[in-house]
Amino acid sequence: MLQLLDISKDYENKPLLRGISFTVTANETVCLLGASGSGKSTLLRIIAGLEPPDQGTVRWEERDLASVPAHLRNFGLVFQDYALFPHLSVFENIAFGLRMQNLPRPEIEQRVREAVAQVNLTGFEKRGVSDLSGGEQQRVALARALAPRPRLLMLDEPLGALDRALRERLQGELRGILHATGVPAIYVTHDQEEAFAIADRVLLLHEGEIVRDGSPAEVWNEPGSAWEARFLGLGNVVEGVVRFEVGKLKVETSAGVFELGCRHAHRAGEKVNLLLRPSGVRLAADGNLRGVVADVLFHQDQFKVTLESGLYFYLPEAPPVGGEIRLRVLQSGIQCLANDDFIGLGC
Repeated sequence: MLQLLDISKDYENKPLLRGISFTVTANETVCLLGASGSGKSTLLRIIAGLEPPDQGTVRWEERDLASVPAHLRNFGLVFQDYALFPHLSVFENIAFGLRMQNLPRPEIEQRVREAVAQVNLTGFEKRGVSDLSGGEQQRVALARALAPRPRLLMLDEPLGALDRALRERLQGELRGILHATGVPAIYVTHDQEEAFAIADRVLLLHEGEIVRDGSPAEVWNEPGSAWEARFLGLGNVVEGVVRFEVGKLKVETSAGVFELGCRHAHRAGEKVNLLLRPSGVRLAADGNLRGVVADVLFHQDQFKVTLESGLYFYLPEAPPVGGEIRLRVLQSGIQCLANDDFIGLGC
């Protein structure tokens, strides 16, 4: 389907995208996840044909799209600000692009009916878009992108303008809509929870490069670097030094000494980064981590306990603020990360 080969782009004489390569297959939703300014939206514009790359190729089913203008690529775009016409009805907004294609009226009406059904807005056709909620307006924007029956759908921070509660509710609905239509999609966001809820595959974009490509479960469970763990908010990243004791691998850190299993070779004195998962601990009198409690925050069915060192963990009961606690960090709660802060495989 879609294939990007070695896409690079400079902005103000500085590299914005560097050697981007990936594919999107049939019925797949791929999420580009990265911080603001990482080049996500620019990459979408290159795919859409709205601006050219400085280097590299965009292909669709092996055809180079360099000579194909944006309006002939048949790629749909959905933006954060909806870009709807406030003076037009839901029907007229969805039909606008179809009229520009000079399609016959019966076909326009049929496609609009199909699109509103796909986004669960049947019965809203005559309503003005300015009378709709933010979530309903976003569905209209999605229906407008689906009506021309695009071969690829691109969504640029589509839920970014909505409040948290509505955004969380629409995540599941949007994933269902994308899968039901069968249209391959590229979804751009800076929100980790949104990416994991919607994507079949997550591409982590950092400083113009794809530093991770995997399923949501793979990316969450197997962070490849300290940067990745921090960006995704997976837990506490601490630096340590490798020590060996009777054949056992131990890492000495400012938070304590931790024994762990690792599938990579290490040498004594090597510096490594450890990820301490917030839920991978238990209160224990002989725990290998100790600290003074600085703050306790109720978090759903447990308590987020922050120590004076800045480390935080989730516990079933709230310890007293100001008191010292000892925690046993479980083997399942420790992961060794790549020495390089940005790329590489975790242990």
